[in-house]
Amino acid sequence: MLTNERHAYILGLLEEKQTVKIQELVESTGASESTIRRDLTDLEQSQKLERVFGGAILPGRNLMEPSISDKSTRFLKEKIRIAEYASSLVQQGDSVFLDAGTTTFQLIPFLKDKDLVVVTNGLTLVEALNEQGITTYLTGGLMKPRTGAFVGSHTIQALQNYRFDVCFLGINGFHPDYGYTTPDPEEAAVKQLASLLARKTYALADHSKANKISFAKIMDLDRATLIVDEITKEANAGLQKKTIVKVVTP
Repeated sequence: MLTNERHAYILGLLEEKQTVKIQELVESTGASESTIRRDLTDLEQSQKLERVFGGAILPGRNLMEPSISDKSTRFLKEKIRIAEYASSLVQQGDSVFLDAGTTTFQLIPFLKDKDLVVVTNGLTLVEALNEQGITTYLTGGLMKPRTGAFVGSHTIQALQNYRFDVCFLGINGFHPDYGYTTPDPEEAAVKQLASLLARKTYALADHSKANKISFAKIMDLDRATLIVDEITKEANAGLQKKTIVKVVTP
């Protein structure tokens, strides 16, 4: 391949997969590792990608955070399917942490009549939990206007008063090398602590989150079981080496 052809190929692969690895590019283009590294440097200087350890990602997008209204209708059927399966993992009388998010929101109707205690940092979940008659504690803290999630020192302090049988987390991306990620470091800290305080943690993600990388790392893949609606056999095989993956098919 000529230089401009390789550049076009790399950018096309990034648009498709959100992230690329140097070794992957070496194998697919037939170019040397030093050539690929120069290509990535050139493209980064043109602000067309960002270099990360071992590869590259699309620029700037790892900081973008969709609002609740943006996310609530996207892949709704898939989120409901994930939520219904996730609810089967909750036992009668469990203490549960429900993360702020649109997939965790879909869990709530399936939790009725399980005699639960729920702790959440999601303001948008509270009304639905109350309607289902579920005993609920809201962490409080600094509320993020776009997502309705409580974060910050007050949220962290409140969480430390609890211990959970099960923790359900929403995530913005999962990747075999970079783990579970989200755009906001403060929200990542809340998710991380909630997981540490739980006996079992489940990350809920529709297929659009596969191989996505956001700015702030929550934790490595092996810290939570991944529940996803759809994934390629190749991707699943790679993920299964890092954690337990449950694919919820229709």
